[in-house]
Amino acid sequence: MVVSVDRGRWGCALDGEPENVVVAMRARELGRTPIVVGDTVGVVGDLTGRKDTLARIVRVDDRRTVLRRTADDTDPYERIVVANAQQLLIVTALADPPPRTGFVERALIAAYAGGLTPVLCLTKSDLADPDEFTAAFADLDVQVLLAGRGDPVDEARDLLTGHVTALIGHSGVGKSTLVNRLVPDANRATGVVSGVGKGRHTSTQSVALWLPDGGWVIDTPGIRSFGLAHISTEDVIDAFPDLADVVEDCPRGCTHLGPPADPECALDALEGTAHRRAMAVRGLLADLASTPDWA
Repeated sequence: MVVSVDRGRWGCALDGEPENVVVAMRARELGRTPIVVGDTVGVVGDLTGRKDTLARIVRVDDRRTVLRRTADDTDPYERIVVANAQQLLIVTALADPPPRTGFVERALIAAYAGGLTPVLCLTKSDLADPDEFTAAFADLDVQVLLAGRGDPVDEARDLLTGHVTALIGHSGVGKSTLVNRLVPDANRATGVVSGVGKGRHTSTQSVALWLPDGGWVIDTPGIRSFGLAHISTEDVIDAFPDLADVVEDCPRGCTHLGPPADPECALDALEGTAHRRAMAVRGLLADLASTPDWA
């Protein structure tokens, strides 16, 4: 498993063991094949991990899940943030800076489209009541964790243990503080992992950190924007099998945004809980179609 990337050098945990990390370069035959944290790869050569030794990455396995983004909604170039994570912990502060539903909605879209299970993690819960903010996502059945300074992190630790979880969030929301609480030696581990490359780990790179009871937390850089140019309406709908079956009855060309653009959208015929869930997903589709506000 790739656990760090640093200017043409990849830290690889052999057999997924955090104590058995080797430094590797990309084999020439792979060309410019992207290799990101979370990828599982085949390595050959010197696997001792001794100082100044290099292995070679000769194969990148198929990815089970992918978290992607673009710089903005007009950028055609996809950036793979993390590969093979099972969960996406979306970290946002309830105050200072004030939360914006737009970023969370876009992160949810990226998670659903990429095959990750999203979890909303709220920091600075001592400064504001979380209920109003989380109500916007209630019908999507997104699990919510509180991780303010006064909140225990036992629930978060239990959820993450045994899994590969990517963490994303704007700078300043307390993501680094959370990582240090979950991984007590995170600073030391970050130094060790990045030490296998050409320079020190900085906030511009993702790094995988081993949890005390097993599992990996992939800490990603603070994200200023979350473009979704690579994601279509169908990608979002397909993440909800119950709704994907329903929209088969929609007329051709339906965007599923409802009236007045789509007066015959099949989602509007649903009732009760199913209708509320469909409307919550429609909200994601509306955000996907809108110009984002990153402020």
